[in-house]
Amino acid sequence: MASQQSDGERVETEIPFRTTAETDVSHREQFLYSVDRLLIAPFRILWADWRARVGFLIILLYVLMGTVGVLVNPVPTAGMDERYLQPFHDGWLTFESVSVLGLHLPLDPVIYLPLGTDALGKGLWSQIVHATPSMLKMIIAGAVFSTVVATILGTLAGYKGGYTDRSIMTLADITMTIPGLPLVIIIAAALQPENPYIIGLILGINNWAGLCRAVRSQVLSVRERNFVEASRAMGLSTPRILVDDIIPDLMSYVSIHFVTAARGIIFESVGLYYLGILPFTTFNWGVMMNLAYTTSGALYTWQSAHWLFIPMITITVLSVGLILFSQGLDRIFNPRVRARHVKSVSSADDDEEQTSPMTTVPTN
Repeated sequence: MASQQSDGERVETEIPFRTTAETDVSHREQFLYSVDRLLIAPFRILWADWRARVGFLIILLYVLMGTVGVLVNPVPTAGMDERYLQPFHDGWLTFESVSVLGLHLPLDPVIYLPLGTDALGKGLWSQIVHATPSMLKMIIAGAVFSTVVATILGTLAGYKGGYTDRSIMTLADITMTIPGLPLVIIIAAALQPENPYIIGLILGINNWAGLCRAVRSQVLSVRERNFVEASRAMGLSTPRILVDDIIPDLMSYVSIHFVTAARGIIFESVGLYYLGILPFTTFNWGVMMNLAYTTSGALYTWQSAHWLFIPMITITVLSVGLILFSQGLDRIFNPRVRARHVKSVSSADDDEEQTSPMTTVPTN
């Protein structure tokens, strides 16, 4: 009996799922490992690719414009300077004297209306900066809404199948048959929304259907893989399998769609503001282009051409930044590339510059 019991205990301890680390891991080491795996390693991967690095810096610039920029730049008002002041005109960068130990030194640079003015003498740089927060809010609301809804419904349809799959796919097919732009125009004209978050939700209301079908097709292939079958054999719940096994395998595809949806929100919002369908506001790049075309004929004279081209360049640079950033997202969610950039817990404490060849995963 004793021998049978010892054999049973030996077999039980040899089960792979019961294997634990030989050394205990402190809470500090677990925290450092989590920070390295979730924050530092993705940043290393991102910074190693020049396209993703440039895209990240462009996006960071626009985020700073929409947060810090509105605090340090004055609200654009009429009469800030003469009309149709050209970009980088004489005196746009001046130096004021600074008193240091009783000496007056010209060390304080002052940037004054670097992008010129419009027909009312309002600074174009201030208009660009103060229009950025609403654009970022529309991107966050519209792109996040369509991506989250599509990922949840597509994953659920592909994994569950049966009646759930048929119901979700029928809803997605109906949504795809509705023309997107006319639907958005009708809703915007009826509601006349002014909140940027509401506008973003309206613009992304029918963008989820295509991604939903694509995610479903990916899940149909992923759910038959060995690691998913192992999770089912272990008795894990459906939400746990979806969160731990299915969705992480789709994140590279979903993240790229998020960037594509964000670009779509930018173009749609600017177009609707330019056409005058959305409520008029001076803090929008599309309204700036509309005023430049209708009030000064910017297409026909160089005197006011900068008023039209500056918002166009702003939109183009942001779109290029999103495209470049999306090209690095696939590497971030690649587990093999990610593992090469994650330091082990022990090496992180011993040597900050030495990477460990094997990643040690802490146990809870």
